Amino acid sequence: MTESLAAKHPELAGLEIPHHIAVIMDGNGRWAGQRGMPRIQGHFEGHKATRRCVEACVDLGVKVLSIYAFSTENWSRPVDEVEGLMELIEAALQEEIDDLDANDVRFVASGRLAELPQSLQRTIADSIARTADNQTMTLNVMINYGSRAEMVDAARALAQRVAEGQLAPADIDEQLFADVLYRSELPDPDLLLRPGGEMRLSNFMLWQIAYAELVVLPVLWPDFQIEHLKQAIVEYNSRRRRFGGIADTD
Repeated sequence: MTESLAAKHPELAGLEIPHHIAVIMDGNGRWAGQRGMPRIQGHFEGHKATRRCVEACVDLGVKVLSIYAFSTENWSRPVDEVEGLMELIEAALQEEIDDLDANDVRFVASGRLAELPQSLQRTIADSIARTADNQTMTLNVMINYGSRAEMVDAARALAQRVAEGQLAPADIDEQLFADVLYRSELPDPDLLLRPGGEMRLSNFMLWQIAYAELVVLPVLWPDFQIEHLKQAIVEYNSRRRRFGGIADTD
């Protein structure tokens, strides 16, 4: 951390800030249910938590933040909830894009975007174009995303190149496969956060999180605060990342 950040967040002084943090934003529906509210209200409150998380990551010097906004499996939810989520995602992006741009945050999106409502597709495309040159942090919003779908799409892309004679099957290796994933320019996550207390990966970035450190938080996403993020960073720094090897102290 820089000296100024250490002064502002003394509990993180001397600690490594993860370069790429990925978040499964879980618990919006449960949060609403516990309060006798409609599920969509939990998603509205979750949007506020997302804003807090983005602001905190910019403040702490995180370079990439990937957030799971809507999965390929979420289409099976009640129609009114799905429609409400699509409208909320679009409205939230329109509301936040000025601040993202002002804070030098680059917006990108991952998923089967062509299956989204046309108006949302336009909003995503406009936001990507507007912030393309920003460099302080990249916000990767994952919409209609599923890791298995991503890997199927990657396999199809490589198969098409083989069929066209551009590529031999024997030339396909891990790096080539990674290069045709949705956002291949982004580094793999260092830290995966799962608020909500659930102990599963939910079809999220299964290729990219092979060596990410997983921190599960008991707090539901609408209650997520910067203190929870800092606690996770402290936990991250307590881990020894071996990447399949042996640490010097082992």
